[in-house]
Amino acid sequence: MSQEGEQKYNAVIMEIRAGVGGEEAALFASDLVRMYTRFAQIREWKVNVLDSSLTEIGGTKDTTMEISGEGAYDLLMNEAGVHRVQRIPTTEKQGRIHTSTATVAVLAKPSATEINIRPQDIRSEYYKASGAGGQYVNKRMSAIRIIHVPTGEVVTCQTERSLQQNKENALAVLAARLLNKQKQDMEKQMGGARKAQIGTAMREEKMRTYNFPQDRVTDHRINKSWHDIEGIMNGKIEKMVKNISEGLKQG
Repeated sequence: MSQEGEQKYNAVIMEIRAGVGGEEAALFASDLVRMYTRFAQIREWKVNVLDSSLTEIGGTKDTTMEISGEGAYDLLMNEAGVHRVQRIPTTEKQGRIHTSTATVAVLAKPSATEINIRPQDIRSEYYKASGAGGQYVNKRMSAIRIIHVPTGEVVTCQTERSLQQNKENALAVLAARLLNKQKQDMEKQMGGARKAQIGTAMREEKMRTYNFPQDRVTDHRINKSWHDIEGIMNGKIEKMVKNISEGLKQG
C-alpha cells in the first residue's frame, strides 16, 4: 500500500476536469462529480465542493471537492487517471457514438501539521465570483486566487459567499497539492503527482472506459469489466473500487 494509505488519510481532495470532447466531455465530467458524490452519500461521508466552473448546459469544466470519511483515501486513491466515455450525446442528431474524456486527480488531504504554508510564500488575488446560466453570482469580491510562489501552484475558489471560507478552502487544496508534490519528490519520480495521475487527457491514455451502448464499465489496468452502468453512475461503485484495489495489489 502507498505511504498515504498507510497513514490512513480519511479525507481527499478530488479534482475532476473535462478532457477531450468539448461539451460532451464537460457533461461526462459532471456525471463523474455526481457519481463520486452519490458514492460518498451512500457511505455517509461528507462532501464539500470547494470550487466549480460550469458550462451553460450543466457540464463542468472543472470541479474540486473534498470528500471526508473513514477510509476515504484508501477507497478513492485508485480513481485517479483518465476516464473515457463512449455514448450517444443528447445533442447528437444522427445517433453516432462519441468518445470523450475527463481527468480525475485524487490528493490526500494533509493534517494541519503536515504542510506548513508560510504567509510570505503566497500571493492572493481577489475578484468577483461568476456563474453560468443565470446561477447565483456573488457581486462582492469574495472569490480568491492563491499563488504559491515557490512552486507556481495556482488555486482558485469561489463557491462560498464568504471570502474567508473561500480562502480556507483554497489553502486546503494547495496543502493537498504540496503534500503530493513532497511525496513525489521524495520518491524521485518525474513530473508532479497530479500530472502523473491525469496524463494529458488524450483518449488513448484512458484507465477506464464507460461504454453506455454495451452497458459496460471496463478498468484497463486490471482488464476487468462490470455491468449496470446506470447503477455505477449513481454511485454504486464500491464493489468496483474494491476489485480494482485488490487487482492492482496482485499485479
